[in-house]
Amino acid sequence: MAFLRSVSRASARRKYGLLFDQLCRLQEPRLDVVTRLAALKSTAAVVQEATAVPGKRKDPLDITFEDAKAAFKSKTNLELIRAYLVYTMCSFETLVENNMQLMKWAKNVLGEKLFIAAMRATFYGHFVAGEDQYKIRPTLERLRSFGVKPILDYSVEEDLSQEEAEKREVEASVPEGGDKVEQGSLKQYHVDKTFADRRYKVQSARTYFYLNEATCERNMETFIRCLEAVADFQKHPSGATYGTGITAIKLTALGRPQLLLQLSEVIMRARKYMTEIVGGEGNVLSHHMTIQDLEQKLSKIKDQESVKKFLTQITADKQGILHLFPWSGIIDENQELSNTFRVPDLKTGRMSRLITQLSPKEEEMFRNMIRRMNTIVKAAQDMDVRIMVDAEQTYFQPAITRITLEFMRKYNKEKAIVFNTYQCYLRNAFDEVTTDLEQAKRQNFYFGAKLVRGAYLEQERARAAALGYPDPTNPSFEATSDMYHKTLTECLRRIKAFKDLGEEKKIAIMVASHNEDTVRFAIQKMKEFGIEPEDKVICFGQLLAMCDYITFPLGQSGYSAYKYIPYGPVNEVLPYLSRRAHENKGVLKKIKKEKRLLASEILRRFATGKWWYTPKGDYTPV
Repeated sequence: MAFLRSVSRASARRKYGLLFDQLCRLQEPRLDVVTRLAALKSTAAVVQEATAVPGKRKDPLDITFEDAKAAFKSKTNLELIRAYLVYTMCSFETLVENNMQLMKWAKNVLGEKLFIAAMRATFYGHFVAGEDQYKIRPTLERLRSFGVKPILDYSVEEDLSQEEAEKREVEASVPEGGDKVEQGSLKQYHVDKTFADRRYKVQSARTYFYLNEATCERNMETFIRCLEAVADFQKHPSGATYGTGITAIKLTALGRPQLLLQLSEVIMRARKYMTEIVGGEGNVLSHHMTIQDLEQKLSKIKDQESVKKFLTQITADKQGILHLFPWSGIIDENQELSNTFRVPDLKTGRMSRLITQLSPKEEEMFRNMIRRMNTIVKAAQDMDVRIMVDAEQTYFQPAITRITLEFMRKYNKEKAIVFNTYQCYLRNAFDEVTTDLEQAKRQNFYFGAKLVRGAYLEQERARAAALGYPDPTNPSFEATSDMYHKTLTECLRRIKAFKDLGEEKKIAIMVASHNEDTVRFAIQKMKEFGIEPEDKVICFGQLLAMCDYITFPLGQSGYSAYKYIPYGPVNEVLPYLSRRAHENKGVLKKIKKEKRLLASEILRRFATGKWWYTPKGDYTPV
């Protein structure tokens, strides 16, 4: 490290390359003048508001997110150097494109022990917290001491070939009676072999492929172990609770995808049915039609006895119909799907089935999926841990959202335990969120949501083009950002309205974004609506080891901040590590900033004589 003394600029550049260049660029302008002035003005306001809370340390927040010291004070020098090395490697396209093959080759050459040691010293050590719920504890403790809470995710993934993935998905997506595309069927909600490998063009999301019911049971047990790890961690020996932990789950891990496809098609056909009856578009709830209005519309149906039975199962309130079907019965009473989804057909004058006949075995598999979900959510409620249901492809999402909302209705009676995820790259994101917010308000349950940009954009576009249905995605990144900000603003507006009525915490939102402009937008809007971090209705989330310059300054300044914590044995998380490498290659702009800040902090520590730095945090998460 003698370069920190009196070495020449030229020799330093030759010796330390990119790292030295980063130091030389520290004085370059980082934001345009207008953005910089606006950010500094907001920073001044945040600093002014950062008054000390007794017993809690709170730092001022620089919302330009240029404070390298605040970003990395939770890391040792070796961790900073490792991070810089990993991000540098992620900048090489050849390495990234062939990373899975290279990791397998390295394992064969080095042998098991050396390979694991090499991975712990590089990619695994950077992106993964540890092998099991016990070995991750030091990471969680350190995060907590710097104001950050965990979202646990057991990140073991099967390393399936494309052929095996396609075979499994097709077999698990076709009903026992065959995949019949009947009149009124929507092709979007039927499996297509070309896109059966759901990992196609997807880098930032894990994919589960159905094998059998026993595998789904094991997935349920894994999610429950995650809940137990969070619950055990968030209780301090003194009895104090350090923030609320979260576990992320995927509904495709808990059941047969065929059932989600069929249920999604039912929901979309029901919306189409309402459009045919009363015009307009959107969710059934958004039509504001009363049962009496619908009864009048159906008065010409011959089978009035069936019509009356259909009308009795409708969920409604004074403002109109909420649901055409008894979703609560499906969740609480194990009603059969085949007998539930029937509607009076105005054209034929008879009752029409919106779902193909399910076999007794398929009905049982659906009940099993609901039972597994109920077991997980009940355990979360008992342990006081939150459940975050991840979003998936649009052909599954209507069913996932409907099931998740029903579990919100059942369990979110005193606080938000269950959260749904909304992908803002979708054209209908704002409408879906506002409709679900309205349902929560009218059925009086707490609403929890995670807002993301989304993980399946390229796949969704390619599938829509190939199968010939409308592209569900926004046309550009800017349009997606606008959708995100519009949706978030509506959530904040409603939070403020509840707060004014004295009904606080009826809505809880996670801003899950690695985009610092979106995080700044959220902070500024919180200020505009008079929503404080201490209100605990808005939180922020990023992946472990990504965008630390956003997460840690937020947590250390009193905002509710989370890290998505992957864990699992080295050999079994290789697919996860492969996706992280690809994802980082795709966000080179963020990598450049992270590398620049890492270089700045490394050099600052060495220049000030901090050769051995031991992180010691004294922050308490909100």
